[in-house]
Amino acid sequence: MELSHRITHINGGGSDGWDVFYRARRMVADGVDVAELTIGEHDIRTHPDILDAMHAAAKSGHTGYAMVPGTAALRETVAARIEARTGVPTTAANIMITPGGQSALYAAHIAVCDPGDTAVFIDPYYATYPGTIRGAGAIPKSIVTSPDTAFQPTADALMAATKGATSLMVNTPNNPTGVVYSTDTLEAIADTCQDNDLWLISDEVYDTQIWEGAHISPRSLPHMAERTLVVGSMSKSHAMTGSRIGWVCAPGYVVQQLINLATHTTYGVAGFVQDAADFALNQGDAVEEEVAAPFRRRRALTLAALAGQNVVRAVPAQGAMYVMLDIRATGMSGDEFANALLDQELIAVMPGESFGHAAAGHVRVAMTIADDRYVDALKRLISFASAKASQ
Repeated sequence: MELSHRITHINGGGSDGWDVFYRARRMVADGVDVAELTIGEHDIRTHPDILDAMHAAAKSGHTGYAMVPGTAALRETVAARIEARTGVPTTAANIMITPGGQSALYAAHIAVCDPGDTAVFIDPYYATYPGTIRGAGAIPKSIVTSPDTAFQPTADALMAATKGATSLMVNTPNNPTGVVYSTDTLEAIADTCQDNDLWLISDEVYDTQIWEGAHISPRSLPHMAERTLVVGSMSKSHAMTGSRIGWVCAPGYVVQQLINLATHTTYGVAGFVQDAADFALNQGDAVEEEVAAPFRRRRALTLAALAGQNVVRAVPAQGAMYVMLDIRATGMSGDEFANALLDQELIAVMPGESFGHAAAGHVRVAMTIADDRYVDALKRLISFASAKASQ
């Protein structure tokens, strides 16, 4: 007997690109003091008030099966939040609650792609994107961007790559680059979707972490609401990563089919977790700003540390909890640099190559440790790069 091709080829038959992260975690488990700047995990934890709300909901008995699409209260709260921020009329009928943003990404592709369809995404990309598409039975195809355009896809590249495709997935603010897509880029994405009759899957889990410019949901552009599935999550906005709660916002008839999918897969999300999410969202913008504040502060610390040298350069860090650093002046690949940095300086960062081809010669730094330790690690990274560049 053999396992299915679908499950054995989720990673395309190769590495999932997280080798440095796994090695750093093994070192930490062995007692080595590693400065971990790898994954997007807040150094603060879920606010005690949110945990209290979760505890109260569980103690009051909301521990049985919850409604598969999500509780009426949470769906209405998410819909109101989206409408207030985008101006697009949105109701609970447009919302499907999911076990986190990753589940939402998978469900969205299952909803719009048949086996063998081509699903397009932008390179650099969050590491799970190709596997998510393969898991849905579709064929992943990337649009490779360039540092010269701040990793934003051009109109010509979008149009050419999506001919004959079924869907396009975009992510702004972007992980791994920290780039916020410009109005011109988003309009090109909308034109491409309409001209090539594409579904758009918009990953907007970092929409509360904007340092420059503004977040524009492509669903808000003319004639895009009917063809866009927006993925959202409580993980980044409210430091609820382990609670596993997110959503898909889509046309009502799409949500009805997503309910069928959830009935046969996840069977919904724990009610007490949904109640906590509803409580958190109803606390207003101040809570989201509090969660985002350390990353805004560390972005400023990053730019200050990089000033006065030109070996390590930052990709414009306009949003999200990461900064992408260009280390090509060292003559090393991102993989080589990250592995050597871990071995010699006990600093763990993600190689740009973990996120596709476009960010080769870069590393992604997660701004997720205390300020003093973060600045120390960053300064040592810069010194390390300068020494390599002078060899």
